Amino acid sequence: MGECVFCYDLSVFHKSPAMPDHNFDLHCHSSVSDGMLPPAELVARAAAQGVTVLSLTDHDDVAGLEAARTAALAHNIQLVNGVEISVTWSSHTLHIVGLQIDPAHPVLRMGLEGIRHGRCERAEKMAEQLDRAGIKDSLHGAYQHAGNKNLIGRMHFARYLVAQGIVKDVRTVFKKYLVKGKPGYVSHQWATLAEAVSWIVTSGGQAVIAHPGRYQMGSGKMHELLEEFKKLGGVGIEVVTGSHTPEQYPHFASLAQKFGLLSSRGSDFHAPGEGYRDIGRLPALPEQCKPIWHDWVGC
Repeated sequence: MGECVFCYDLSVFHKSPAMPDHNFDLHCHSSVSDGMLPPAELVARAAAQGVTVLSLTDHDDVAGLEAARTAALAHNIQLVNGVEISVTWSSHTLHIVGLQIDPAHPVLRMGLEGIRHGRCERAEKMAEQLDRAGIKDSLHGAYQHAGNKNLIGRMHFARYLVAQGIVKDVRTVFKKYLVKGKPGYVSHQWATLAEAVSWIVTSGGQAVIAHPGRYQMGSGKMHELLEEFKKLGGVGIEVVTGSHTPEQYPHFASLAQKFGLLSSRGSDFHAPGEGYRDIGRLPALPEQCKPIWHDWVGC
């Protein structure tokens, strides 16, 4: 088991007559991946928004956790070590969040390093696609928007396109560019589902399927994914997230019950004004959910 970041009983945080409910946000991004704010500023914003338990889940990198922990202590926030791993499963790109990981575990670190190397190769191909579409110098431009030069992703290209005045905002970018069938899209083989879950579990963490409502798959395929994920050792699914509509909350709460998965909650915050939910500003989990934090019982 990896190093535990808690030294008290988190089981009281879901419902407790002795204290108000705590505000969990277990999915967000800093400038170490494709967020805009450095880890310390991200934590400060979370504190200002009333978050009491935060997980920094940068894409394929854990380099921001140390700075986030220092800031969390200053702002009286409990920080959960996290990461979001890019996965290819049955021709779908998925994201698997790892919570309570040991960021120093060598198996996890080696796996993430391999993914970051693949991101650099994909970025070069994306820039070639955009160049053919008449958008020049996009690779250099994307790296200018990346706070971590070792990690490059679609969001950095998106911000470059906005800065160049090619599109009005990031949301519009992902309707006209960088997605399947549009300029700048490059198919890529990420980690397998088995690899991602194994890296998380081996490092002492809990594997959670991120924002399942974003994946374009029918109910049969979704059930297949959840069955395989559970067999591999996955334990959770995001029910309330910035990527879901209120109508989707009960649907994924029902799937969590059906497959015996714990429910998680996270804004998937990247930057002020970019997403659909600000950090910490989420409704509670549906009443029937068993939260991912229900047995976080301390060191």
